[in-house]
Amino acid sequence: MLIGIPALLHADLLHVLASMGHGDELVLADANFPAARLARRLVHIPGIDTGRAAEAVLKLLPLDDFVAAPLALMQPARPQDKDAPALKDLTGLLARIAPGRTVEQVEREAFYARAANAFAIVATGDTRPYANLILKKGVIARGMPGHVD
Repeated sequence: MLIGIPALLHADLLHVLASMGHGDELVLADANFPAARLARRLVHIPGIDTGRAAEAVLKLLPLDDFVAAPLALMQPARPQDKDAPALKDLTGLLARIAPGRTVEQVEREAFYARAANAFAIVATGDTRPYANLILKKGVIARGMPGHVD
């Protein structure tokens, strides 16, 4: 255990986060996502929903300031899914924990393609459809909150 780090961020996930570079993408995927097939690096956090995972990760991971949308959600494949509870919850959560950041909506197959090229996929235990999120890592620079020399 470490002080100040959310307990759900276990050693394997912390190693992934620390290994990522500027512009690398991390996918937080729901339990139905084909994570094992698509992942270059796969980390599991069973029993945790995507929102809790995002809150914990974003306490340590800076978002990219060099792109218009450092956050991306999977766009519903069917019109009747446009109000999926996971999408509503994640949209509200991101507005609260990443205010002012644009959240891109990515078509399902394009989302899978980005996930296949992501630095890592974190498989959560979230069983809600469309509880999938991409985070693009930014730069940690001297003078930033949290930067230690």
